[in-house]
Amino acid sequence: MEKWRWSSAAHRLLRLCSNPLSDLRCSPKLQNSTPSGVLYRHEGTCEWIRPFIGQQKQHFGQRSHHLWSGNCLGETPGIQNRFFGATATKIERNSKFATLNSNDISYFKEILGEKNVIQDEDTLLSANTDWMHKYRGSSKLLLLPRTTEEVSSILKYCNSRCLAVVPQGGNTGVVGGNVPVFDEVIINVSSMNNVISFDKVSGILVCEAGCILENLISFLDNRGFIMPLDLGAKGSCQIGGNVSTNAGGLRLLRYGSLHGNVLGLEAVLANGEVLDMLGTLHKDNTGYDLKHLFIGSEGSLGIVTKVSILTPPKLSSVNVAFLACKDYFSCQKLLLEAKRKLGEILSAFEFLDEQSMTLALNHLEGVRNPLPPSLHNFYVLIETTGSNESYDREKLEAFLLSAMEGGLISDGIVAQDIQQASSIWHIREGLPEALIKAGPNYNYDLSLPVEKLYNLVEEMRTRLDNLATVVAYGHLGDGNLHLNISAPQYDDAILAQIEPFVYEWTSKNRGSISAEHGLGLMKANKILYSKSPAAVNVMASIKKLLDPNGILNPYKVLPQSMIH
Repeated sequence: MEKWRWSSAAHRLLRLCSNPLSDLRCSPKLQNSTPSGVLYRHEGTCEWIRPFIGQQKQHFGQRSHHLWSGNCLGETPGIQNRFFGATATKIERNSKFATLNSNDISYFKEILGEKNVIQDEDTLLSANTDWMHKYRGSSKLLLLPRTTEEVSSILKYCNSRCLAVVPQGGNTGVVGGNVPVFDEVIINVSSMNNVISFDKVSGILVCEAGCILENLISFLDNRGFIMPLDLGAKGSCQIGGNVSTNAGGLRLLRYGSLHGNVLGLEAVLANGEVLDMLGTLHKDNTGYDLKHLFIGSEGSLGIVTKVSILTPPKLSSVNVAFLACKDYFSCQKLLLEAKRKLGEILSAFEFLDEQSMTLALNHLEGVRNPLPPSLHNFYVLIETTGSNESYDREKLEAFLLSAMEGGLISDGIVAQDIQQASSIWHIREGLPEALIKAGPNYNYDLSLPVEKLYNLVEEMRTRLDNLATVVAYGHLGDGNLHLNISAPQYDDAILAQIEPFVYEWTSKNRGSISAEHGLGLMKANKILYSKSPAAVNVMASIKKLLDPNGILNPYKVLPQSMIH
């Protein structure tokens, strides 16, 4: 990997990749978020559940259990306290939900077989706890259906008994949407992992919800296609969960969101009715397009069991550049120029600030400063993907030369092979891992107008001063900021400076408090910062219509006060 620099005397452009690059990304199996801590009460005790920070000795991504527990005097059983704001929000177990009994267990064993009805404590501990140890429920039952019909039978029975359930896939979510809050029955669709069909002409893939994203990527790669979705958690997350959370990721700039790529789906409603919307047509204008209700509803309206998704062909020419910018305005201008001059071959535009790079250098194994000797204020990662190597090279060279002459770039490198490209991507994708290794972290996934996006970061730094380090990176191409506050320890004084300011600022600037992670449990009561009361009332009406007993993923997505 060579470096190029611009001077008034001469310029030297780096030769671009001579070999086609296919899968460039070196990705940890995780989403880019880390927890801020949460106090949970269950079974007569309370526990501070902290992430495995600073003391994790196992392979990153594996589970560990650094929990502190003690007595909660004066607390009421069935109430959980969440400290995500300056004051605690109490969540009470819905008293209308039934409690699991031996007859229920017998019924599930009858329809699923004994091995798919899990009551083992160790397995349940893992299923009850999210991967960051930020949330933990107390479910006593994990069900592993293998077919849509089994999911239907489970939900029909649970609805008749008023047993609350939580759908679960790879358990890689970051806002508490994928684990129980109390004793909800866990329905894990991991066993439903078959590819049903693939059309090599149209590129339409039909598969079950439990297919792991990375496995689908490999399946398509062998057939000359790619998934329109790529996440850091691809080695664990499942397509059903991706669709249910409307996951964004690294390819959204090029291929758009799942609302555009999912052609159809199959979902099971709370009463067990199977809603077959598994179409494979590009155009179908007959009535309401109901599939969009389930894309991003986080399992609160139905359990997605099958997906039909449009996959683009794999292109042979891929280039990756890592550039330094002196200020955020230059990053914005560079994005505009990239869209104008790279056009159809632009596939990713990521940014990170100096604090992010410092974090990566200090906490990611094998990472070295790609633009020595000093650090820069901002960095931009650009990826291009096309079908004509010489044409793509010419476009990228012309863009880089123009950007250097215009003073938008102060330094930069372009990868010459897949190893170098992977090293560049690892800096960006390794940041969640680096944040966890650095210590306690408050994380916010926000969507903001690009021109205002970094203003929030600067204001947060002013508010916090030397209390914590503010780290910012994200998908600049689609206005998605990952705002992280890395602190020496979890501190109410720090949290009081962050919330509700971060939500109020986002709302004032017409942003979204959740760009790609969903609302889950963490932000269910914050939805009014991004949606009007009228809109949320309509959502609540849809929830009551499709799930009148409220058994599907309760306490998530919407404020409980609006659906009771």
